[in-house]
Order: sequence, then structure tokens, then C-alpha cells
Amino acid sequence: MRKLDKDDIDIKNKIALRMKALREKTGKHMSAFASETDKDKQSQYRWETKGASILTVNKFCKEIGISVFDFFNDSIFKGK
Repeated sequence: MRKLDKDDIDIKNKIALRMKALREKTGKHMSAFASETDKDKQSQYRWETKGASILTVNKFCKEIGISVFDFFNDSIFKGK
């Protein structure tokens, strides 16, 4: 498996931060959110600290009622 470069790590970190911010915006703690969306708290924690795949981001967006476009259309992803 190829090693992640600086840009890969940067995007993973931004995805993690965005997922956490959006989950917090729901007003739910991690365990409550995970339970209500039928996943375990450890998975939610991992996504909010280490990032997630585009497939997971898509599922997350559906769970909170936004589009993938809206997920990535945030200042965190603009510029360097």
C-alpha cells in the first residue's frame, strides 16, 4: 500500500474536522449520534479523528440531510 503524502494527510484531517463540526451542529454527543445512526461510537470517533472514505462521507451526509457538495463546500476545503 502506498504511503500517504502531505496532501493526502491534509484532506483526511479536513474531512475529520468537517465531520466532527457537522455532528456537533446536530447537538448530539458522539455516542448518541452513533447510536441514532446505527453505528458504533468507535467508528464515529475514528472518522472524526482520522478522516473517512468518500463512501462514508456520502452515508454521513445522507444521515444528517446534506449533499456531498455541501459537505465539501466549506471554507476548510478552500485554499491552502
